[in-house]
Amino acid sequence: MTSSNSMSSGYCSLDEDSEDFTFFTAKTSFFRSQGAKGPQGPKNVTNEEEEEKPKLLSDEELKAKIEAYNSKVSENGMNLAADGLYTGFIKVQLRLRRPVTVSGRASFYLPSDAVKQIHISSITTVSEVIQGLLKKYTVLDNPQKFALYRRTHRDGQDLFQKLQVSEHPLYLRLVAGPEPDHLTFVLKENETGEVDYHAFSVPELQNFLTILEKEERERLRIVEHRYGKYRQKLLQALEEVQNKPG
Repeated sequence: MTSSNSMSSGYCSLDEDSEDFTFFTAKTSFFRSQGAKGPQGPKNVTNEEEEEKPKLLSDEELKAKIEAYNSKVSENGMNLAADGLYTGFIKVQLRLRRPVTVSGRASFYLPSDAVKQIHISSITTVSEVIQGLLKKYTVLDNPQKFALYRRTHRDGQDLFQKLQVSEHPLYLRLVAGPEPDHLTFVLKENETGEVDYHAFSVPELQNFLTILEKEERERLRIVEHRYGKYRQKLLQALEEVQNKPG
């Protein structure tokens, strides 16, 4: 697999949950020495850009927001610096359906629904978050293949909205508060077109088939186990009914 803009593979990975929580701080890329304060600071933008940006916060509003946020969490709160920048943690859930190119390996599925907690600043952009996550996993694919989504829970269903690469995730986390139902970040494929299988080499395609066969066997095992238990409960219920007097 190359680092071109072609899509990876159409095969879906298993939807099993993962409890893989990892903490890391990418200070070199996430914390830049700039005079801007992030979304709440002054910035020259066009009218169209201003309409897309969230409401800017004054210094007093920012301080109050951070204090309110920290009062709702027991750890990993946000820290406000004297220059107006602030740092904190966000969690990103990985929901990648296709294999990626990992350093030292041809194609590899990242853990399904793994969650990574990363330490960023208020000027860290969506693009930098994506690059930092790929670097953490030593993924060689082009970052443009991926997109960061905001997930909210409303009326009993999950709603996804793709974030612009210039948006600031920590600001969105601050405004939404720490509750996961209000906001969760999800890394997914950037769906830009159909899968071009001709872009892959024969060994890569063979590797996809091997992964698919492995997942098919695992899925079959899960289904057989699930319905085996269901059949056992039905037989038990049937026996109880038959043994009832009258």
